[in-house]
Parts: sequence; structure tokens; C-alpha cells
Amino acid sequence: MKVLLTGSTGYIGRRLNQRLIKNKDIDLRLYVRNRRTLSKNLPSDVEVVEGDTFNKEKLKEALKDVDIAYYLVHSLSRSDYKNLDKESAQNFLDIAHECNVKRIIYLGGLGVKNDQTSEHLLSRIETGEVLSSNKDIQTIWIRAGVIIGSGSTSFEIIRNLTEKLPIMTTPKWVSTKAEPIAVDDVLNYLEQSIYLKETKNLIVDIGCEQLTYKEMMLQTAKALDLKRIIIPLPFLSINVSSYWLNLFTPVQFKVAKALIEGLKSEVIIQNDNAKKYFPNIKPIPYIKAVKKAIKEIKTNQVISRWSDTDNSGKIWDKDHDKEIADAIFYDRKEEFINNLSKEQVFKSFTSIGGKDGWFTFDFLWEIRGVIDKMLGGVGLKRGRKNQYNLSIGESLDFWKVVDIKENERLLLYAQMKVPGTAWLEFKIEDNKLIQSAYFYPKGLFGRIYWYGLIPIHYLVFNSMIKSILKKAERF
Repeated sequence: MKVLLTGSTGYIGRRLNQRLIKNKDIDLRLYVRNRRTLSKNLPSDVEVVEGDTFNKEKLKEALKDVDIAYYLVHSLSRSDYKNLDKESAQNFLDIAHECNVKRIIYLGGLGVKNDQTSEHLLSRIETGEVLSSNKDIQTIWIRAGVIIGSGSTSFEIIRNLTEKLPIMTTPKWVSTKAEPIAVDDVLNYLEQSIYLKETKNLIVDIGCEQLTYKEMMLQTAKALDLKRIIIPLPFLSINVSSYWLNLFTPVQFKVAKALIEGLKSEVIIQNDNAKKYFPNIKPIPYIKAVKKAIKEIKTNQVISRWSDTDNSGKIWDKDHDKEIADAIFYDRKEEFINNLSKEQVFKSFTSIGGKDGWFTFDFLWEIRGVIDKMLGGVGLKRGRKNQYNLSIGESLDFWKVVDIKENERLLLYAQMKVPGTAWLEFKIEDNKLIQSAYFYPKGLFGRIYWYGLIPIHYLVFNSMIKSILKKAERF
């Protein structure tokens, strides 16, 4: 059985990919924007096609001879995501029909269409409707609400609010009902959808128990052995709530606003098809899902995070080395590594960020992170997936890993709010560590920004390269 997995570098897709690779019943093909974002340990028998859902020729190549195709694609990071999602789904459906695909499996969101439905939820529903619109292809439409797992958007929001705020004054949306579900249970439904005997289209709503967002936060506090007081206030607007989430959680303002708008509506199960068609799957309780997610975070076993995917194309469509060569400003430091091995130095500079900080002047990085959050950026709260390993595509505080070569190079692309484009590079050449900050300014303000930071750069970057080598001595 030939199976195509789209979105295999996303939050759900990366985890489902790991499962399907182990499934001996299927011949797996992955459709990705950039193959370098895939795991280095990908088995040689897994076929990879590069492209996106707006490239019909590449879609034909990806869907050729496929029996079942997973559609795990969305464009929330784009401002025009609603129209793009519909166009993407229609392209996928048309080419799947042309290639005689038998079944499409789609993961969407719980919710119903009414006047209160947010644009984000409406887009997920409309995508499902498009994918279900061709009578010659069966669509299994799995609908989940709040997904609880290490690195999921929903869980990171709930966990961060619960950990950081002993007393919370919250908007009235905390009384909205939802039906959360553990990420492993979502994966169970998706994987077992391959084997369903039904031939008609199915909408399968999944969840573990009905809870308000207030109840979820209180249960999360219990799982963390914390006591929390939640005081709902009726007058907090969507914008205020979005800024509130932006400041206290890893989610940036644009994403927070889209999610907050969705909290006006209940996201609860509308059918019993999960029990009817998947009787062997028994979703675990919410608090058990929370404890499992916390354990994964504490033991560095996070497989995927919501922030490690870029659906906009802004990252992977760029030739960063060419752009770096065109950068107008740069700050370069060099130090001999002397008796240190390349392995030691590489391990040191790839441990940057997250809980271990930025080697030196961490308080300045923290201030920059707070400023970024106040401007609606991502800030430093995203951290990193694993403190000891990095991979291309991974978020690292307010940077994105765009290139990494073992014992040679790490290139980070800035995702903080800056009046231009910025990169930070660490490179080992001969017997030297070369640390470079590059900046391509946007207009006059971009130039003022760079010149204004020269004194801070002098302090931070001079100290940073020395601290990297000092830390390398411990490896």
C-alpha cells in the first residue's frame, strides 16, 4: 500500500511520520517543502518529493501511484491563509483524483459553522468540505479540538499561563467548553484510518472529556503541583487577550489573536463516529495527557513543536548564503580554537539558547526578548526542542535554524522584529572559530537600528565567542 504524508515536518506530521516509518504494511512517501528539514535518520526506503500544494506538477509526482494520502497542511502563518487553504485543498483534491487516489485522510478542527465561528476555525472546516467534495475519492475527516502534547500550541499556552501566573484575571472565554485530546490518541486515529473498511466519506469527531478552559488550567496546575486562582473578567477584548497571551506564552501576537477568536465558540464532539468506527481506541484523561507531556519536556524527549514549522515559504525559498553575501552590515569575531577539537567547539555553540542561555549577558537577551514580545514578535519563550541537539527548521528562541553542518557550521535566521533581515553564524575553519552577525537594513531606520546597537554588539559578541570556547573545554 502506497501512502503519501504531507505536512511531515509539522507538529502532528513529524510524529505521524515516525509511526508510519515503522509500519511494515505501507510504502511511505513524504511531500515536503525542503528535504533538509527531515530527520537525518530517515530510512533509505522512504521516498521524498520536494514541493508544495500550489505546485501542481510536483503534486502529480508526489501523488502518482498513491493509494492513501494524508493532508496535514495549513497556512496559518500567512496573512491570507483562508483563501490559500481553500486553493491548496482544491489543488490537492484535483490532482489526487487525476492520480486515482482512493482515500484522503485529513485532520481538521472541531467546531460548527455559525455567526460566532472564527476565521481560523472556519478555514479548517472549509478545507474539510473541499477535500470531501469529490464523490470519487473517499475522505476520512478527523476533527480534534485542543491537542495536548509536549510542544503543541494549545498545551504550551495553557502550561505557560499556569506556571507563570499564580492569580489569573482572565477573559470570559475561560468558561467556553472544549473537548481536549492527547496527541498520541490523535495519532492513533490517524494511523488506524488507513485500515477502515468503510467506503463512504466520514467525519470523525475525537476528544477525551468535556472541560472548560478554566478547568483545563486548574487540572494542569494540579499536574504541576501548583495552586492557582482564576478570576474571569467580562470586559477583556480579543486584542487585549491576544497581547496577554503574547506576553506570557511562546505564541506570537498574530497566532494568538487567531486562536483567541476561536475561543468564542465551543469545540465539542458533534457525532459518535469515533466510538463507532474506532472502538479499540480509548482516549486517555486530560490530566494524564498533561503529565505525559510534562515528562517529555523534562526528559528532553520532545519529538515536535508547533514553532518548528514555517508554512509561509519565507524561510525555505531563500538562498541565505547569497543574502548573507549581500548583507550591508556585519560584525565578525575570530578566535583560535588551539587544542580544542572541532567536535568540542561545535557541541558548545550548538548548545546556545533555551534554558542554557546565550553564553553571556543573558539579561540583555532577555530584555531584547521582552521588547520583541511587546512588538508582537516571538520573543525568547520558544526555547529549543532539545538542549543538546539541533536540526534544520527548528526554532531556537527568536531564531530559526536554517543550516547546520556537523562539526562545521550553524546558521540562524532572525525571527524577532527587526527593521531588516538578520542572521547569526558560527563556523569552524581551519583552527579558528568564526562568529558573524549579518544585517541587511530596511530603509533609514534599519541603519539607525544597527548603528545604535554597535556598543551592545561589542560587549555581547566579544564575550560570546570567548564563552563558547570556554564552555567547549568542558566537553
